[in-house]
Amino acid sequence: MTVWFPEDNGKANLADYDSFVNGPPHNTFARMRRESPIEWTDWDQGRGFWNVTRFDDIWKLNGKYKLLSSAQGIRMEDQSYEEYLARRTFQETDPPEHTKTRIKVAGAFTRTVIYQYEEQIREICIDILDKVLPRKEFDATKEIARQLPMRMLGRIIGLPECDLEWLVSKGDELIANTDPEFTKHLLDKMDTDEFRMMPFNSPAGLELYEYAKKIMQEKEMEGDTEGILHMILKPAKDGSVISENEFRNFFCLLVAAGNDTTRYSIAAAIHAFSQQPELLEQLRKGKKEVWETAPDEIIRWASPTMYFRRTACQDFEIHGKRIRKGDKVLYWFVSGNRDETVFDKPFRVDLYRSPNRHMAFGQGGPHVCLGIWLARLEVKILMQEFCKRVSKVELSGPVRFLRSNFIGGIKHLPVTIQLN
Repeated sequence: MTVWFPEDNGKANLADYDSFVNGPPHNTFARMRRESPIEWTDWDQGRGFWNVTRFDDIWKLNGKYKLLSSAQGIRMEDQSYEEYLARRTFQETDPPEHTKTRIKVAGAFTRTVIYQYEEQIREICIDILDKVLPRKEFDATKEIARQLPMRMLGRIIGLPECDLEWLVSKGDELIANTDPEFTKHLLDKMDTDEFRMMPFNSPAGLELYEYAKKIMQEKEMEGDTEGILHMILKPAKDGSVISENEFRNFFCLLVAAGNDTTRYSIAAAIHAFSQQPELLEQLRKGKKEVWETAPDEIIRWASPTMYFRRTACQDFEIHGKRIRKGDKVLYWFVSGNRDETVFDKPFRVDLYRSPNRHMAFGQGGPHVCLGIWLARLEVKILMQEFCKRVSKVELSGPVRFLRSNFIGGIKHLPVTIQLN
């Protein structure tokens, strides 16, 4: 099967951030799934890595944390052990350590708890759309997709609304640290050794940490000792507590991951409406079932976290390739979510797709995304309110993607809309 992406000749360098500036190189992933599902990539800025691109292989390996560990980093960049310890979050740990930390905060993200925010999410969506839609022409990522997760994050953590714009800009500096639009400290263009002990090798990590300390001090002075940030600080059953570094890194992760993945899923939904005009009508006239399946299909389509890295703990073979202990192995979720052997017509949005075993949340292993229910609910409610008001979406300028091979998303989506 050949997927038509003119900028991708099927041989894109997956280590090169510029290979992703027009969107994921899907021709390359399709070729790899078909011909070379375990393929090596050399990298001129560090050790090379293995790529896992088929859905079934990713799903199978993702659960084998004793074979392939998260505890040496989850991005392709090399780190010394000292840097790893300074920058790690609980994402970069394996069970049982991962499980111990996860249990502390998991209660704040259950379906029951998240659905208590449903009316607040709807109020925010209505406010956002009421302000922007009358203009008829705007950047949908900036004016819609970026706004909802930013404002909800503030509600959930309990942060002043006046700080949210600054927080999200710092989150962008962290997680989009290869895109010159979001940071001056490009990971592949500058000497970032000065910040090598900071989360994501970025000076924004220090700024966010100082902010988190200030917020916690203010909360304690006000007698506010509840919420997600206090949960993570409480001692575990064995009496252990997280270190100052670990708290800093957790806060940075919360700010970055709590915004970007949902933002780019919403942007992908609006872009899909411009490419498949029938989708808005399906949502508007669809029965209750469509709202059970549509959010996951949009998130599959978006696949905002494109890969996670693991490190081999021992030698093993797969598809005739010998993986050596210490080798880096990348699970390309963005490829697995387009695997034609698993998904019928994977390059079309099917709002009724069921079953939909996508892996955009890292399913199949211990690191499944904590925010799974919040992301689904935000995408669902935004689409519900959007389709009530909008009958047509057309692109009014070039679509711009992040310069990143880690987080995939549309950073600029200029559209013109017609109201119902």
